[in-house]
Amino acid sequence: MIYYSTGDASKKLHLSVRTLRYYDQIGLVEPTIKEDNGRRLYSEQDMLKLEKVTILKALSLSLDDIKKVLDQITVQDILAVHKKSLENQILELQGSLNHTTTILTSIRVEQQLNWEVLLPLIDEYLHRKSAEQKEMIWKEFFNEKEVDALSNNLPKMGEDDEQTKKWINIIRRVELCLKNSIKPESAEGQLIAEDILLLSKETFHGDEDLELKFWEVRKSKEKSQKLGLYPINDEVVKFIEQAIDYILEENYI
Repeated sequence: MIYYSTGDASKKLHLSVRTLRYYDQIGLVEPTIKEDNGRRLYSEQDMLKLEKVTILKALSLSLDDIKKVLDQITVQDILAVHKKSLENQILELQGSLNHTTTILTSIRVEQQLNWEVLLPLIDEYLHRKSAEQKEMIWKEFFNEKEVDALSNNLPKMGEDDEQTKKWINIIRRVELCLKNSIKPESAEGQLIAEDILLLSKETFHGDEDLELKFWEVRKSKEKSQKLGLYPINDEVVKFIEQAIDYILEENYI
């Protein structure tokens, strides 16, 4: 029988130590072996359950719902639903592609149109469409209750509040670390990680499920862009995740 430490499981499944720790805490996926010294070891069956959870999360199921069906649904069932979800996404993308092609064709045909007139019209249309579809887009990734919570709690770049300033300062500190080749596991990196964990509790009011779900979306440049979130450099995201994983792994063997 092969067993995986928390760190090994994290690397193999591309899940953060923080996520594994939370799944263990809520009884979603607990490691088969918990030694007296605190060391956790995941069996191959545990690893399969974690993979099933990952796929079900990609289908926008809440962790509560996943917990209810995890032991009742086969991998084949999950993949069949996932396949259907991907097919729907392809249809949506094809629709967007067709719409873009139509606009390009129209522009080529109507070359005599004045761009000073055309661009404001396009801009007005896009902004109107964005306002109408914003909530629908967020509901692709979060349920209605989560969308309401995020709308109320997430920092807003247009507001000069203390919480927004704290998150901006954290990003700047990470950027300085990267500029000066300071590692995530350094003393400064660990201070940043501790501040992020404290600020996350404040932002998400202790809702670790929503916090982790939002972070998984936030790590994706494509999903962040789709949701209209402020862009964060990939290197900054990587530094933050490594720093948090390091500090959690030190305290959660």
